Amino acid sequence: MTATQWMTRENEPDRAAEAPRRHRIAVLALPGVPPFELGIPSRVFGSVEDAEGRPLYEVTVCTADGAPVLSDAGFFVQPAAGPEALAAADTVILPPTHAMPELGEGGPLPPEVTAAIAGIRPGTRLVSICSGSYVLAAAGLLDGRPATTHWNLAPEFRRAYPKVKVDEEVLFVDDGDVLTSAGVAAGVDLCLHMIRRDHGAAAANRAARMCVVPPWRDGGQAQYIDRPVPEPTVASTTDTRAWALEHLGEPLTLARLAEHARMSLRSFTRRFRDEVGMTPVQWLTAQRLELAKQLLETTDLSIDLVAHRAGFGSANSLRAHMRSAFGVSPAAYRRTFSPNDPVEPSS
Repeated sequence: MTATQWMTRENEPDRAAEAPRRHRIAVLALPGVPPFELGIPSRVFGSVEDAEGRPLYEVTVCTADGAPVLSDAGFFVQPAAGPEALAAADTVILPPTHAMPELGEGGPLPPEVTAAIAGIRPGTRLVSICSGSYVLAAAGLLDGRPATTHWNLAPEFRRAYPKVKVDEEVLFVDDGDVLTSAGVAAGVDLCLHMIRRDHGAAAANRAARMCVVPPWRDGGQAQYIDRPVPEPTVASTTDTRAWALEHLGEPLTLARLAEHARMSLRSFTRRFRDEVGMTPVQWLTAQRLELAKQLLETTDLSIDLVAHRAGFGSANSLRAHMRSAFGVSPAAYRRTFSPNDPVEPSS
């Protein structure tokens, strides 16, 4: 090797050293785990990459004792690791289990599961999908906290774990370091929300496109709860919601929305809540916040222009809403998630 070759190799950047540390996710497979829910984290988080095409998450499926577990589909799941993966994880995800009926009566966890959960480091983000919330509740990790589970299980869950503040009308609950989702597909919604929280809306949107799912679903579980089917002649708010999404930058009063839907204010508000699970004002604010986040991430528009395009009217209004919803100002959000990091004259 010549001196020139040596110098060239010596001065080459260490590619491995440049690679960002992956966020470690451990998925705890318990006996009776449904394969669909078990596979959600690997599929969704596995599609997230940085600008260089490097994975941002490392997902490991483990069991409480390292041994295979029988899924509810009749085949065994061979884990990649045992409880040591939980101790090393940044996020621990608990899919449902259909083999522990005692949890529905507030019964104790098996000793090996209790020991495995006890080994999780303080500060680790804890996540449940569907009835995986029973495991968190049985471990006492949801006491006094808001949470959700499948709407059909909510009455049983309340009886078994009265200290948990259950909300069965939402798709997921983000309580900071503990997040819970409703049934099945809501686990996808929650994973996308976590990506959005970790890396911004653009990353979540890319992951959603790879998984061929919507990046954000309107409303909550309320629209799926088993209720009498309305008569075919009953009007719907679907077309009005689609129209509103195309006019978020305009003043959209309740009266204007009801007029578009050709309903009275009272009928429109009631029908909207039945279909979406929230009031029209709550829904509009959520949609405008999503649009504002996308504009902050993907454009160099001033905060004033972002506020106007998203329908908040003024930068002060946008700041107030973002601080209330996300705890950050628009400028701080942009600094965190915009690749260009434009300089704003005010925050």
